[in-house]
Order: sequence, then C-alpha cells, then structure tokens
Amino acid sequence: MQRRAFNSTLAKGLAAASATTLAGTAGAQTVPKRGGKLGLVLGGGSARGFSHIGVLKALEESGYKADVVVGTSAGSLVGAFYAAGYTPWQMEEVALKVRDIDVADLNSANKRGMFAGEALQKLVNDYVRQQPIEKLKLTFGAVATNLHSGEAVLLRSGDTGQAVRASSAIPGVFVPTQVGGNELVDGGLVSPLPVRFARALGATQVIAVDVGTKPQNNVGNGLYEVILQSFEIMGRALANLEGKEADFLIRPDTSRFSSTDFGARKDLIQAGYVAGRAALAELNRKVPPNAKAG
Repeated sequence: MQRRAFNSTLAKGLAAASATTLAGTAGAQTVPKRGGKLGLVLGGGSARGFSHIGVLKALEESGYKADVVVGTSAGSLVGAFYAAGYTPWQMEEVALKVRDIDVADLNSANKRGMFAGEALQKLVNDYVRQQPIEKLKLTFGAVATNLHSGEAVLLRSGDTGQAVRASSAIPGVFVPTQVGGNELVDGGLVSPLPVRFARALGATQVIAVDVGTKPQNNVGNGLYEVILQSFEIMGRALANLEGKEADFLIRPDTSRFSSTDFGARKDLIQAGYVAGRAALAELNRKVPPNAKAG
C-alpha cells in the first residue's frame, strides 16, 4: 500500500509536464518559447530556502544574471524578490530583518490551515511595490498545485504576493489560496524543482538550486514539524528527478538545519554562498557567465 501511494505521488509529479498554466485570473494560456535565455530555478525547502540568497550572491559575483526565474514554495519567495530587482545583498538585509510574526498570521476562522497566508501576500506586495508579475524586471513564474486536479500550475501574471502565497501554501500549515476560481497549494507537491517550467518560459540553459536534503532524524514534536518532515520525505524523489533536467544543479549542504529552523537564516545564507562558490569552476565550463561580474 505504501509503495502504491508513493508511485501515485511520483506519477503526479512526472505528469506536471503537461500542467495547467494560469495567467493571473484570466485562465489558461500557452507560454511562448524564447531563445538564448538563462533560467534560474529555485526549489522548495521552507527555512532552508534562505540558502538560495547565498547562492545568488555567489552567482552574481561571478557574472551570472538570470533572464527567467521560476520558483516553488520558498524558492518562489526568493525568486519574486530577485525578479523585482532586489540584489542578493538587499534580500539578505530583508531576510534578517523580517520577523516570523510578519508572515505567520495565525488562523482561527478556517480549520484548513494553521496560517491564513494573507500576511505573507501583503509582505511580498509591499516589497515589490504592488507590481504584478508581468511588470517585474525579470520573467518570473511561481509554481503551485491545483488542490482538486493535482496538476501543477504556473502563475505568470497578476498579484505577485498572491502567487507566492499560493506556491508556499503547505497543506495543513497554510489555508489553500484562491486564484482564478481554483484552490492552490504548495507547488512542492508535484514540482519541488520546476526546471521544465523555466524552459517553457524561454530558458535555453537552466541553473537549478535544490536546497532540500535527505530527511534527517531531526523532526520535532509539534504538528508543524511533523507536516514539514513528511512533506520533505514525499518530495525528495521528485526533486532528484527534476534536478536531472537542469544544465547545472547546485545543492547547498543544508543537512544540519531543520526545515523549521528560521532562526538560522544567516547560517543558511552562508551555506548557500559556500555551495555557490564551490560550484563555480565546473559551472563556468558547462554554463558560461552571461554578464560582467560585480
């Protein structure tokens, strides 16, 4: 029974290649392909997502500048800031300044999740100056999951904060997000490392950043910790498969951190920076820089 359930989950992830694409609330549309673009894919990982910022620091120092950014869950949050024009150093300042209470709006009116998600949506929109996705400086997409159909959904226009909220709505933790008449939850359910969507948006070469790790024996006693650990176990095989589709994969060592360790932000950013710097020699051979360093 357990093997059947796992195979079903894996099949849903692989089926995401034919996923629905939503343009805000306007319905489905086909994403046109463009050539000669560098894509950056940022995977899910809850608190470990802070290490994305460190990787971005290393890439920018070495002359890499993405044209297309696609993120799932925590990766959608970092990706939205990056697509809006924030430098990795500015993002680090924000990450170290924002308090848990700024995004964790405890929910008492709806029993479908511990947090409403409205605070996260507002925070993102405030920082991107209320710009919709299509007005961001870089081509950006956030991947979520349609709760009813199980399909992956690429959010490509409309409310940026709402897209990040939907992509990050871990079932049981956040209330599902309503977008265009659909209930959306965390994209990590079906596409924790959405390389294929970066290519759909025109990226011809893709650098993917996988901040997840093999589940460790560090699960806490609380409901939140149990849900996140279960989520990681489920998504690990999918992330490994999707990572093979990238031209280059960077995996920061986040194994010593819990996915709920939001107090380790600075250390997680540093772990990402170390991994980014260590990958540069091989990365330069496989995917040359496309901008001036510095």
